[in-house]
Amino acid sequence: MRKVPTLFVRDPRDRRVVLPEVTPGCGWVLAGAGTATRKWDGTCVMLDESGMWWARREVRAGRAAPENYLPVETDGTTGKTVGWEPMARSSFATFHAEAVRSGDGWTPGTYELVGPKINGNPDGFDTHALVRHGWAPAQVCADVEAAPRDFAGLRDWLLARPRYEGIVWHHPDGMRMAKIKRRDFRA
Repeated sequence: MRKVPTLFVRDPRDRRVVLPEVTPGCGWVLAGAGTATRKWDGTCVMLDESGMWWARREVRAGRAAPENYLPVETDGTTGKTVGWEPMARSSFATFHAEAVRSGDGWTPGTYELVGPKINGNPDGFDTHALVRHGWAPAQVCADVEAAPRDFAGLRDWLLARPRYEGIVWHHPDGMRMAKIKRRDFRA
């Protein structure tokens, strides 16, 4: 789990918003490459090949990592390290257990944990659930795939969809991704 770059460059005066300048290495999105998927507003979890569940965890610079933490990447700008902690140690463990019980056939990969006690539940889930990254109902997939790929078009499109957190594009090479969140734009 590497940090996915934001499609547009963050404003150095206000890093909460983006400027109409493409982040280096993300121009392929504006060129029409890649598959667009809906970004769900939850918390990232992973099922590894051995069947162990992990929770995404950010550790701020100068802070101690939790026990058994698996660091993945440190942001050179903020000093934050992203990585994985065992789900049993996560503050989301109870909600995750509920989500796992409600489904079956879990396969290794990453999921978004969503539901009533996660990030204010903007999607209105009745119970906690795991949404596989890249999945959405067919009509949502079609809607996201048809989204514009220019700054102004994306801004207007996302601001008109208050239930969408954003979009993640997956490059055909299977390695590169780029994202944009609705809140990245000034309203």
